[in-house]
Amino acid sequence: MTSNTTLAEALASGTVVLDGGMSNQLESAGHDLSDELWSARLLAERPEAITEAHLAYYEAGADVAITSSYQATFEGFAGRGIGREKAAELLSLSVELAREAARQAQAKGVARPLWVAASVGPYGAMLADGSEYRGRYGLSVEELERFHRPRLEVLAGARPDVLALETVPDSDEAAALLRAVRGLGVPAWLSYSVEGGRTRAGQPLEEAFGLAADVDEVIAVGVNCSAPEDVDGAVRTAVRVTGKPVVVYPNSGEAWDAQARAWAGSSSFTAEQVSGWRASGARLIGGCCRVGPSAIAGIAAVLNGSAG
Repeated sequence: MTSNTTLAEALASGTVVLDGGMSNQLESAGHDLSDELWSARLLAERPEAITEAHLAYYEAGADVAITSSYQATFEGFAGRGIGREKAAELLSLSVELAREAARQAQAKGVARPLWVAASVGPYGAMLADGSEYRGRYGLSVEELERFHRPRLEVLAGARPDVLALETVPDSDEAAALLRAVRGLGVPAWLSYSVEGGRTRAGQPLEEAFGLAADVDEVIAVGVNCSAPEDVDGAVRTAVRVTGKPVVVYPNSGEAWDAQARAWAGSSSFTAEQVSGWRASGARLIGGCCRVGPSAIAGIAAVLNGSAG
């Protein structure tokens, strides 16, 4: 954190701008992400590239940078011959790289508060087979909790401002994550990947958001890595069910083809949509896959151009 204001305090008093997609920013800089570790591979091979990507978003107007740990897991690193001790170092490094980007941004004249969110992707992100968009892995809540807790402990130990429990496709996995964050001493947000009025696994959003309503560690709930047109209804439901600030960072509107490992279709995301999301109750707003610094600059301009 680069000010004495916590993210929860900032959300209580106004709207905060999130960054955009890490992978598309790295790819635009010429980095190859075509393996199962995705952007997490660069934690070991090109960490300075990750700092540069964070810096681009901070300079574009983002107040919060989400770390490159989405696909970083002990199991995934083990598959690349990286042991647990080194994997833990890389997880912690993801937070420090975002902190370094914040320091560089401030050295370049960015004067506003900047925060770091440690990304915790779903179990399916480790599988790298598209199941993060389906859920229903065949694991119990207890098994999912055991998978997530060690990584959460390491990330929490690196002292991010918030843990981003993101792209969660399944309310069972959300239940596991909410159990796993208890007692870590770091606040969290819970963000589902949705389609229509349901999670990707098909559960009603009323039930899915309701899991977080009484969890003190959770400072915001919402949706990410979803189509922009699915955001409005989800925001209203999240506000009604939880009364908490809402986090929103959709994809560009294109669709991910897991077999081809490529995006298809056309973008339907516009910065102007964020005014409606804020009016419905969104307080932490940015973009996910295929949403770059120019779009984040547009979001910041819209949100900072009117009372928040």
